[in-house]
Amino acid sequence: MNKKKQAQVFHFDLFGSRNDKYDFLNNNSIGSIAWNNLEMKAPNLFFTKKDFQAAEDYEKGFKVDELYLFNGAGVQTKRDNVFVGFDESSLTDRMCRLLANEFSENELKEFNIKNSSSYRLLEKIEKSEFENNFIRDYNYRVFDNRKLYYDNNLLGRAFYKIMQHMLVPNIGLILCKQQSSFDFQHCFITKDITDHNSISLQTKEASYFFPLYLNPVINDQQTIDQQQERVPNLNLKIVQQLAKATGLTFTPEVEDGEFTFAPIEILDYIYAVLHSPAYRAKYKEFLKIDFPRVPYPKNKQHFWHLVELGGQLREIHLLESRLVEQHITTYPEAGTNEVEKPVFKMYDYDCTPPGEEHPDYLGDVYINSTQYFAKVPQSAWEFYIGGYQPAQKWLKDRKGRTLTFHDIEHYQKIIVALTETGRLMKDIDLVGVE
Repeated sequence: MNKKKQAQVFHFDLFGSRNDKYDFLNNNSIGSIAWNNLEMKAPNLFFTKKDFQAAEDYEKGFKVDELYLFNGAGVQTKRDNVFVGFDESSLTDRMCRLLANEFSENELKEFNIKNSSSYRLLEKIEKSEFENNFIRDYNYRVFDNRKLYYDNNLLGRAFYKIMQHMLVPNIGLILCKQQSSFDFQHCFITKDITDHNSISLQTKEASYFFPLYLNPVINDQQTIDQQQERVPNLNLKIVQQLAKATGLTFTPEVEDGEFTFAPIEILDYIYAVLHSPAYRAKYKEFLKIDFPRVPYPKNKQHFWHLVELGGQLREIHLLESRLVEQHITTYPEAGTNEVEKPVFKMYDYDCTPPGEEHPDYLGDVYINSTQYFAKVPQSAWEFYIGGYQPAQKWLKDRKGRTLTFHDIEHYQKIIVALTETGRLMKDIDLVGVE
């Protein structure tokens, strides 16, 4: 027996009812089943059939985690109900009372504040005092920014080495290393400290953060060394390959003119590519198992076309684009504004714009029995980013809460952002990513 020879692996899928499967097993044997002989290729030895015909093209691209030299997982507070708040005022009040040892026994129990073998929370609280500068904007979920008490000594896993670079103005890409339940749609952008589950709660789909710049933070009290300049968090070897492909000169910061490119433009290029439906479909098997690879641009014009579209996506997802101010929905009824059970009620007519092949339908999103957001596109209501449908999750996470004027406006911006994302993804495919 040749021990060095790789074994053959055979695979067969059977779908149907339980009775159909029993009948199949009763009427077949190992020898009669039409097995698939799997092609086993290292390093990924899958025990199911995969389509890897596009491997050669895919491998020509650069890996995102090799371009961004410094990256890491998002924050795990271990006590979101303690350290995360919808607004600064309520979070400040809670943390002041907690750190002044003013919580009652019932509150300590309610918030699960206790010591464990690896997380001596009560002891940490005893040694801490409230610091207002620890209140930070927090990218908690897709389009759902909240407030975080970011004390490196109190949080379960603050991941300070990576998140310290978001304590001053910066921007970063969010990706998952693997997908366990969905094909690749796990890509978002933020300017804030990021949660471990910011784009998915699914198993294996932890959020990893890739900051654009590294900032000179000098201590755990979140002090910035103003005497030093920030530096791009980029692998210069890959940057040089991008420069070669485009004929452009790289600069650490944006400069006027069309002959140079900067870190933000590399990010916009990547962001466009990762939102291409054709790219996601062609390379879906690879995108499930590791951080994505991105093809190099064909030339300068190709690069700038995708940079433009990626930049529009970035501004829309940060809700900074003027487009999100142009609401396509209304909120016509007065009332309590309390979110009970969000329900989408679709109209019975087609609102397809002239010349478009696929219809989009409108409906009303009810937050309670009488109040609703009117004229919400079904495509926006059902749109996925990562493991979430943001138009649904944002409301569900506010069940029992009263929406403020800002909340109502914010939700209308989300609907515009999701609608525009679908449009821009089609435009990216018209340009093509390869």
